[in-house]
This record gives sequence, structure tokens and C-alpha cells, in this order.
Amino acid sequence: MQIGYSTYEPKHCEWYRLLPYDQMKANVANAHIVITHGGPASFIMPLQIGKIPVVVPRQLQFDEHVNNHQVDFVQAVASRMNNIIPVYDIAQLGDTIQGYDEIVGSMANGDLHTHNIQFNTDLEKIVANMFEEKES
Repeated sequence: MQIGYSTYEPKHCEWYRLLPYDQMKANVANAHIVITHGGPASFIMPLQIGKIPVVVPRQLQFDEHVNNHQVDFVQAVASRMNNIIPVYDIAQLGDTIQGYDEIVGSMANGDLHTHNIQFNTDLEKIVANMFEEKES
């Protein structure tokens, strides 16, 4: 687990403040389930190596971020791409982990490796549209 600058120190797992990118990528490749926050860079890397991540966006109501842009972004990606598993209520995380294989099995995405170019193109459009909507 990478905890970044959080003051919380996990008690029941191996954790690091920050990992070098190559080590993080190796850890993700070896993981059965990847859980991340809703920053695009955090869940795009697992997608690029064929994982379907569980994405828990940071939320304003918990003072985790300055606004709900992660929630908005995760909702857009989940609804348009159907290649991440969003969790907006942390109380649902345990059930999501328990049902992960079934959830992934019900997703109609096939092999993510073959869709990287299309995914990146579509993701760029989503981001551009989000900024256009905010400026209007």
C-alpha cells in the first residue's frame, strides 16, 4: 500500500509513503485487486497493464480534496467506458472487494490490452468535455 502524505499508518498490511514508479507498476501487475483514488494517473496505469481497478474518488464532504472533481471524473469514466469499479461510499468497499471477481466477470470489456489506444482517445474527449462544461 502506498499512503503518500497521509498521517494514518496502516496496521494490517505492508505499506510505504511513496514508491518508485517501477516498483508501483510491478506491485500493480502482481496484485489481484487494485484499489486507488480517483486521480486519472492513479487508475490509468492499472488499466494499461490489464487490471480493472476499484476507484474510490476523494470527496469534498470528507475534506479529502478542494472540490468533487474526482467524483465527477470517475462517474464520467465509469458510465462511458465501463472499465473501472467506482466506490463512492466507503461502507461499500468491503462488499466490492468480496464480489470483485463477479463484478469484473459481468463487465463487457474483454481484453483491455487491445483497447488502450481507443481508451486513451476516449478519455481525452471526456476530459476535454468536462472542462468545456465547466467554462460554459
